[in-house]
Amino acid sequence: MSRIGRMPIVLPEGVEVKVEAGLVTVKGPKGQLSQQIGNKDISVAVENNAIVLSRANDKKDARAQHGLYRALINNMVVGVTKGFEKALIVNGVGYKAQVQGKKLILNIGYSHPIEIEAPEGITIECPQLTEVVVKGIDKTLVGQVAANIRAKREVEPYHSYGIRYKDEVVITKEGKTAGK
Repeated sequence: MSRIGRMPIVLPEGVEVKVEAGLVTVKGPKGQLSQQIGNKDISVAVENNAIVLSRANDKKDARAQHGLYRALINNMVVGVTKGFEKALIVNGVGYKAQVQGKKLILNIGYSHPIEIEAPEGITIECPQLTEVVVKGIDKTLVGQVAANIRAKREVEPYHSYGIRYKDEVVITKEGKTAGK
C-alpha cells in the first residue's frame, strides 16, 4: 500500500468536495479546482470530513498513481484554503521588474523590455523593484508561471546576474586570475 496514497486528506472548515464519474471538484474560500482521475482502479470517497483514496488492485500503474492523485487532491485542498506563492529575485545592474495591470514588465539587460501576461487565476506582484511574487490557487500553474519568468534570464555563474527563486542557492565560479 502506498504510504502517501493511504493517508486521508482532512478537509478544513469551509471546503466542499464533490466526486462524480472520476472528476473531483474542490470548492473553498479562494476558488474552485477540479481534477480528472484518469485511472479506473483508483476510487475517491468522502468519509467523516476527510477524502480517502483507495485502489482496486496492485497493478504497477495503479500503485504509482495512488499516491499521485492523493498529492494532487491535497494540493487542491491547500490551494483553495491558503493558496500558493513563488518568490523570484531579479539581480543585475539596471535590472528591474514592475507590474502594469496584469502584465509583468522586466528590464533584464535586453535591448527591449520583456512583457509577460499573467494567465487566468494568477496574480503577479512586485513588492520591490528586484522582487517578483507569483500567487494563485493552482500549484502547478503557479510553478509553471514562475519557471517561465525565470527562463527569460537564467542566472549566470560569475556575477549571479539573472532571475532566480528566492530560496535558490547560486554557486558562483571564480573568475579569471591575472598572469604571474
